[in-house]
Amino acid sequence: MLRRVRVGGGVGGITALPQYRSGRFDMLVSERQSIVIPSARLGRRGFLKGLCGTSALSVLGGCGTLSSEPSLPPVGTVGQAAFLAPLSGPQSAVGQMMRAAASLGGNDIGPGAEVAVYDSGGTEEEAVTAARAAVAGGARMLLGPLLSGQSRAVAAAVGRVPVVALTNDSSVAGGNLFVFGITPLQSARAVIGFAATRGKRRIGVVVPSTEFGQLQSTAAATAGAAVGATVLAPVVTDTSADLISRLGHDGALPNAVYLPIVGGAFTEQAAVLKAAGVQILGSDQWSSIIPYRTPALLDAWFAAPDPIRYEAFALAFEEQSGGEAGVLAGLAFDAVEMARLLGRLGQQDREGLLRDGGFDGVLGPYRFTDAGQCDRALAVLGVQQGATVLIGATGG
Repeated sequence: MLRRVRVGGGVGGITALPQYRSGRFDMLVSERQSIVIPSARLGRRGFLKGLCGTSALSVLGGCGTLSSEPSLPPVGTVGQAAFLAPLSGPQSAVGQMMRAAASLGGNDIGPGAEVAVYDSGGTEEEAVTAARAAVAGGARMLLGPLLSGQSRAVAAAVGRVPVVALTNDSSVAGGNLFVFGITPLQSARAVIGFAATRGKRRIGVVVPSTEFGQLQSTAAATAGAAVGATVLAPVVTDTSADLISRLGHDGALPNAVYLPIVGGAFTEQAAVLKAAGVQILGSDQWSSIIPYRTPALLDAWFAAPDPIRYEAFALAFEEQSGGEAGVLAGLAFDAVEMARLLGRLGQQDREGLLRDGGFDGVLGPYRFTDAGQCDRALAVLGVQQGATVLIGATGG
């Protein structure tokens, strides 16, 4: 017997969301699998209870403890962090969504709260001003900003205070700056690693002639090398013309082709690949569309946050805010719960971020590295007729 649930999503480009979109997936899951699917409608209380064992809330809400953790002090007695969200400026709609996620379940986000929200605006100067005000107010850890340029400026301005930025530009990581966004490498590792287990070990890459396209192709090569797959030199093109001939090497097409970036000639390129019988692979950017509505994507595989973890959060967010949660809302929620957990443990510092056990959130398990990167386990979804199917679950 099969049961269908809705899964929210939404992602953007290298530094933020030049055009924020939020899509909905249908997920078809067999009840014979050992998977617990959230109920169709969860209120806030049901959501918070349901996160026991899958979120920092499992520790904070008294519904379970991590065996390696000491007893936690009462709420508000240890930690103090700040969330830098773009509540004004061109990304204000995204900022308000992030603010709503930070306050989910009635969490206090005002001055002096465990995690207080500050407006990072739309410029580096505004973000630095907000960061300095937060640190002056006692913040020991900063979450955000969203943009990579702002993140660099804030990290430089606050000295040794750790900055957990929501950008997905991994190039800015290092020192006191940790990148928390879903990066090209995280997507490539998930879907290329999965493809390799299915015998797809000779992989082509098609990207547009942009900086983000270059980052995606580099990530694919790195991911392929890690699993012993051969990732061919990328085909850099903004059209679908001559795509098959350019992908062919010695007259043979690759086993699969990674098509990570949505937009431009994406649909036309997918149609050409589908007609050639090539397995199509995609990145988390596919979460900004509804893949099964594009016929060429039928039977494609793509990386995404684990929808089973995410669905309960998305429904609770929708109930409380009246809006639809995008992936950035999930990132915001996970960042806030991480900071709250570390505050209760008295570890809102670099050492706390690098804890051996990592963290578990609504977007899946993750851990930070000494270089400021985030190792995040993404799921792999398959596109079927009228549905998106979970075919590769996250670990942890």
